[in-house]
Order: sequence, then C-alpha cells, then structure tokens
Amino acid sequence: MKKLDIDLRKLKNQYNIVGRNKALDTALQTAVQVAPTDLSVLIEGENGVGKEIIPRIIHDLSPCRNRKYLAINCGSIPEGTIDSELFGHEKGAFTNAISEHEGYFGAADGGTLFLDEIGELPLSTQARLLRVLETGEYIRVGSNSIRKTTARIIAATNVNIPHAIREGKFRQDLYYRLCRVNITMPPLRERDDDSVLLFKKFAMDMAEKYQMPEYIRLTPAAEEVVKSYKWPGNIRQLKNVVEQMSVLSEERTITPEVLAKFGIVPNSDSEMGITITGSRSSDSQHDYEKEIKMLAHAVLQLRNEVEELKQKIQSGEPSNLPATTTVPSTGAPAYPHQVPNIPSAIPRNPVPASEMDFQTAEEVLEDDSLNINDMEKRNIIKSLQRNHYRRKDAADELGISVRTLYRKLKAYGIEE
Repeated sequence: MKKLDIDLRKLKNQYNIVGRNKALDTALQTAVQVAPTDLSVLIEGENGVGKEIIPRIIHDLSPCRNRKYLAINCGSIPEGTIDSELFGHEKGAFTNAISEHEGYFGAADGGTLFLDEIGELPLSTQARLLRVLETGEYIRVGSNSIRKTTARIIAATNVNIPHAIREGKFRQDLYYRLCRVNITMPPLRERDDDSVLLFKKFAMDMAEKYQMPEYIRLTPAAEEVVKSYKWPGNIRQLKNVVEQMSVLSEERTITPEVLAKFGIVPNSDSEMGITITGSRSSDSQHDYEKEIKMLAHAVLQLRNEVEELKQKIQSGEPSNLPATTTVPSTGAPAYPHQVPNIPSAIPRNPVPASEMDFQTAEEVLEDDSLNINDMEKRNIIKSLQRNHYRRKDAADELGISVRTLYRKLKAYGIEE
C-alpha cells in the first residue's frame, strides 16, 4: 500500500481547520494514513472538539470517495427504532411499517458510515453491530434473510469506553473491533495558542458573513484570558461566544472586562457564562435534587389549578383566582401591563422537599414509561399517606379542591 504524502497545511486549508497543536496534527496525519485501508476507526474526544471532520477526511481520501458518506448521530435515535434505522425493516415488521426500509447500512453499501455517539447504542444493537463488523452481515427487522454490506464503519464517542465496559454498558469485544485504529482529538484547553487563532477566525467569519465594518479584536491581556480559560464546551463554546460578542458587544476591541461580561473569566471551568469556583460537593448536589423536586411539584400544581379553573368555567362557578396577577420583579424590565388569569404554580401548603418522594431528574429521564399522569397519581398517593388519608388536608397540600381530589381518586382508581 502506497503511503499518502499530504501537506497538512493544504489539508487544513481544504477543511477549514485552524490550529498548530501537535496532538491535532497527529490526529490528522493518522486519518490520512488510515484512509486507503478498510480498517474500522474509533475517534475519541470531548464534545465540541471537532471529531466529525476526521471521518470526512478519511472518506474523501479513501478508494470509496465517490460513493455515499452517511453521518448518523446514534444518541438522537430512539432506542425503540434504532435497529430499524440502522439495519432496515420489512413491510409489516411492526405497527406503521407500511413499506420496507433499507436502513443506513444498506444505503451506505460500498461507502462510509459514520456513527457518532457510539457509546449511546443499546446493548442489543451493539451485538448486531459487532456481527456487521466481523462478517459484513446483518438482518433487517422482521426478516430472516441475511444481507451483506461493504460499508466502512467509522465511529466516534465522548464517553469513557473502558469505564462504560466496567459498568456493563458497552461490549468489550465491540470496543476492540471498533478500535482497530484509534484517533484522539485533543480538547481546546490543551491546544496552546489555538484558542486565540480560532477566536480571530470566527470573528472574521462573522464580520464577513454579516458585512460588519470591523471584526472584534482581542487585546494582549484578553488573549491571555482566552488562553487560560478551560473552555469546557471546546471549539463549539468558543464559536458561540465569539458570535455573541460580534453581535452584542459595542466595543470592537475586546478586553478582559468585556470577556467577563460573557462569562469568560481566568481559571474558570464555567460553561455558558456561569462561573464555577470549585468542585460540586455532595451538599450542592443534594440541593439541586431538592430544586428539581420542587419544580416538579410546582408543575403538577399548575396543571391541577388549570384543570380546576376549566371545570369552574364550564360549570359557571365563580373562580377564587385573582382577576390579575402581576409579574414579580426579577431585575428584568417592568412590563406596562398585567397578565390576566394566570394561576399560581406555588403550592398553597408547600411540603418540604426533604419529605417529598418524587423521582430524581435522572430517574425521570431514564424512565420512558413515566408520564405526567403517573407523576400526578404518585403525588396524590403520597399526599394522602402524609395526611393520614384526610382528603381535605391532602387537597389543600396539593392545591386543589376536595371535589377535584375526589374526581381524581376515582379516575386513577385510588382506594383509600
């Protein structure tokens, strides 16, 4: 196999890559050298470091450069449909499968298939992917026929795969099969002066795109701030900040004071302009969960009061809600009017968060079967238990009338 000899400077210009970091050059050089082969490649790196440019380079320099290149974000496909999306399905394989579907492996046959966020794949799909990598064979959902594909697989992840393997969330054999060639993209905080170069590039791009008379420039002191900042969101965060400054900042010369207005502070690990002065303690984590519980409780109260208000309007009963609700002062500009008939989302007799028994935010996100009705039913049962099944006390705590509580008990089949 002939070794490709490509000038990295020309390669960077072609793909609009900015940076002089050695680790970045190593990643690009590895991509160039592996391109003529059919080896699977695993790209590792944090979010926002630009991992997506590597598979594009590999494809464009490979023998299949004239065939299809498909980039798929595995984390954005629901678990229930991911097998169908990747491997295809037959007509009638499941509800709403009114026609057959080729799937990404079939569509990318002979070309390149880039699987981003590979660490998000469910274990059952990982087993099917392993078979494709080993034999090139796969089976459509709802079919018994074996199909073949010659699509080259390139994967990327921001997940610590060895840690995921230890937790049983990723197959070890799949990791070794994917990682025949490993490419690591360095985070922005380890790329020396590249953050300043990227800042200038994004500033000039914004000025050109929106025909600004002048693009923003960093003072020497501001350059030191940009270099020392950790950039937890990496290149994506830096680009967003530059775009915001280009549009919102009246000063075209950016000083450390201007950077601070946009949350860029020396030695800060903050993201999106929220400064973090230290590591999160177990106590602050506990406070966060309390806040989530209170918010969930407030949402349920709002829904209950809206339903109660609708019932009273339909029945012609007078509403106990205030005619108008003023907007509370939050430091924002005052509005010259009042917002009518917005029920309060604060419980009439709020229960301390420590006594609530809601699921944590992580549990709610992981439980696809949980909906707002399940949460409401759970909340009602817990409220009844706390108030020793006294309906009036439970209704007051929930912020609803006794009649509404009785109706919900009947609707949810809750027996006292």
